Amino acid sequence: MQVIKDLAAWTERRGQVPAGRSVGFVPTMGALHAGHVSLLERSCAENQVTALSLFVNPTQFNDPQDLKAYPRTFDRDCALAEAAGADYVLAPDYASLYPDGYRYRVTEQAESRVLCGLSRPGHFDGVLTVVLKLLLLARADQAYFGEKDFQQYRLIKGLAEAFFLKTRIVACPTVREPDGLAMSSRNLNLSAEQRAKAPCFHEALLRGGDPGRTRRALADSGFAVDYVEEHWGRRFGAVRLGEVRLIDNVPL
Repeated sequence: MQVIKDLAAWTERRGQVPAGRSVGFVPTMGALHAGHVSLLERSCAENQVTALSLFVNPTQFNDPQDLKAYPRTFDRDCALAEAAGADYVLAPDYASLYPDGYRYRVTEQAESRVLCGLSRPGHFDGVLTVVLKLLLLARADQAYFGEKDFQQYRLIKGLAEAFFLKTRIVACPTVREPDGLAMSSRNLNLSAEQRAKAPCFHEALLRGGDPGRTRRALADSGFAVDYVEEHWGRRFGAVRLGEVRLIDNVPL
């Protein structure tokens, strides 16, 4: 596996991939877990070349403290990527990806205005802008995204269609801990007490019923509730345990 931090070097290496060899791409912000590994393994199974990106994207954080607290485990991430079969890790810095200083950005006007888009102003502008940059750099045949971030997946799929990108956006099932908690890099920041309580979030979403009742049940259990809403045939929730924000969704 090759770790490439320089974009010019990446462009050269990408150009060396023979025509006809399928390329899969998994964009991440690092702090890899079994969910990311499942994306890599699917990419490796479906493509002849797989690339992973590691970049903590500051433009999608509306809370500076959240950005500061985001886990960074670069060496461990590279080891996990190599073990999963990745061929390349693309790890650019901010100046390389944003030579314009984020003057140019992608904004979606409808589906980004609900759920996480409503509670995190500017979040999806940052997500869509960096993903567009990464997809253009990767020039992959397929790019893989987890369904835990289902709203994000829908927006990125729409982005690829709107801008006529050749990359197919592939949704992959949410990977969960044995107790049902959706795997997330932010889970590393949960205290032992918070981690013990966290699975109640998924259980509450599964019980169904009126979203207002679910919000009240979560609040009574000690969660600070951002939202519980239903869209696109799914029930979505976002909560906080202390400073850690968790999101999840289940099919209706």
